[in-house]
Amino acid sequence: MSVVVAPSPILSVSGAVAGAPGSPDAAVAWHYGDPFGEQRAAVDRVAVVDRSHRFVLRITGGERLTWLHTISSQHVAALGNGGSAENLDLDLNGRVLHHFVLTDLDGTVWIDTEAERGPDLLAFLQKMVFWADAEPVEATDHAVLTLLGPRVADLTEALGVSELPDVYAATPLPGGGFLRRMPWPTADSFDLVIPRDQLPDLWSTLTTAGAAPAGMWAFEALRVAAVRPRIGLDTDERTIPHEARWIGGVAEHGAVHLDKGCYRGQETVARVHNLGKPPRQLLLLHLDGSADERPAVGDDVTAGGRAVGRLGTVVDHYELGPIALALIKRAVPADTTLSVGPVAAAIDPDSVPVDHATQPGRVAVDRLRGR
Repeated sequence: MSVVVAPSPILSVSGAVAGAPGSPDAAVAWHYGDPFGEQRAAVDRVAVVDRSHRFVLRITGGERLTWLHTISSQHVAALGNGGSAENLDLDLNGRVLHHFVLTDLDGTVWIDTEAERGPDLLAFLQKMVFWADAEPVEATDHAVLTLLGPRVADLTEALGVSELPDVYAATPLPGGGFLRRMPWPTADSFDLVIPRDQLPDLWSTLTTAGAAPAGMWAFEALRVAAVRPRIGLDTDERTIPHEARWIGGVAEHGAVHLDKGCYRGQETVARVHNLGKPPRQLLLLHLDGSADERPAVGDDVTAGGRAVGRLGTVVDHYELGPIALALIKRAVPADTTLSVGPVAAAIDPDSVPVDHATQPGRVAVDRLRGR
């Protein structure tokens, strides 16, 4: 489904440059004239990013959490007021269809996800209600802003809150909406889910209070450096949760709880966890910056002329230079010389997951065989 998102009012801010036409971020600012300075502000001080192109929906009803628990990958039945989590919707074969963030606050579950996938996610949720006391509806009147940086605490007065929430916790804002802390793309990351009509005024309030305007370029550069996937860019139609580092409960900052079942695709998750390894793994690549052009999302990553992976997000980082995420075959050694078209690439060895544990299912099989 192709979704046309109205341009954000923040694009009228002086210096704002919209995302490339046809890109997922075309409706918001890609930068405000100083892309690397904006990244530095997000790391060293405080910056505000317009992510108002996120699709926001809400679920009401007394069984909203227990119902959602039965049809999605995360353990959310006992989330608690003000609690948040990342979650997935999988197909019957365990492939990822949707990644979303949810927050339960004062009787409502708020969900935000990618604009392109929001309508399909909403349609799926509405179809799955049956007899449960839950009502998922689109919330087109809400938008998302993100604050990044160690000096977000300097903005509590401007936000109207007494203190900042812990990771995955949310606190209501006096004008409506809420402030939620996230574990990525940096250690100091906060989402504001607010009434859309407050967007221009709150942006002005935050920037006047010291937050530097930063575009999606800054957010994406920090996300890629943190090896956090974005669905549709760093995933394809074959991606399973293990490949994209989405395994884990709320405490592990994951989106798939391994001690729950009864959701579509759970069999694949359990089988890979207990008996096998995922065929690919999400890795950070360093790209040759001397090339005239940057490779594109979906390009083949090759080794010796043989395709060994799929390229995801490509972005220029203020310290690391051109970097990218890629799904690379697990058997490819970290020191392998790679190419993406005419561009040389190298795996960042620190991004390679370390997993020497034997799967529980293999241990059980070996025990039965007397090994």
